[in-house]
Amino acid sequence: MKREVYYDTKGEKSYFLGLWELITLTKIKICGITESNEAEYLNKNKVDFAGFVLFYPKSKRNISIEKAKSIFPYLNKEIKTVAVTVSPDMRQLKEIETAGFDYIQVHGNLSQELINTAQIPILKAFNEIDTKEYEFYHNCDKITGYVFDAGEPGSGKTFDWNKLKDISCGEKTVILAGGLTPENVKVAIDFVEPDAVDVSSGVEKDRGLGKDPEKIESFVNVVRMRR
Repeated sequence: MKREVYYDTKGEKSYFLGLWELITLTKIKICGITESNEAEYLNKNKVDFAGFVLFYPKSKRNISIEKAKSIFPYLNKEIKTVAVTVSPDMRQLKEIETAGFDYIQVHGNLSQELINTAQIPILKAFNEIDTKEYEFYHNCDKITGYVFDAGEPGSGKTFDWNKLKDISCGEKTVILAGGLTPENVKVAIDFVEPDAVDVSSGVEKDRGLGKDPEKIESFVNVVRMRR
């Protein structure tokens, strides 16, 4: 990953993260939150972002926007909320903004109308890197960051990180997703050097729906030991 490198007042290497401050820490996003008790797991581990899958019934993690709003009060105010969507329309954008989300993450089609209208930062997700598409969004100021994911989001599969080596992200926030687990996240951070890591299936229960608090703690500990 080609990055613009800066140095903080202590001479330590940092990166410019778009909307975020100059920092040396790798951020953590836990995606696919479905219940209020999971908010407590995030609070306990002081993660940075909580992702909610909306308007996508194909996902087992899909919840209604009303359900997401009911979880918000259980989250620490420091944790930013991300509406995870697939080709959202204008009505869905309005609902997301009205609900009070901090970011909208877009997989699939992202219309120019939505870009022009959005009042919250947009994270564009790339499930299969398309150079032309990437270059278009790279020059769009309203896109504050990229989420690089596997071909099938939420599948628990990784992808070839070598594909990211020649991509210049400039001042955009880089979030690495796709099959991350407590076992491989250290290698992923060392290889890609993202601004944040995004995990969903890698911290879920072995059986049934929902997040596993022990796996979340293990994932967070590995990232923080690395950083």
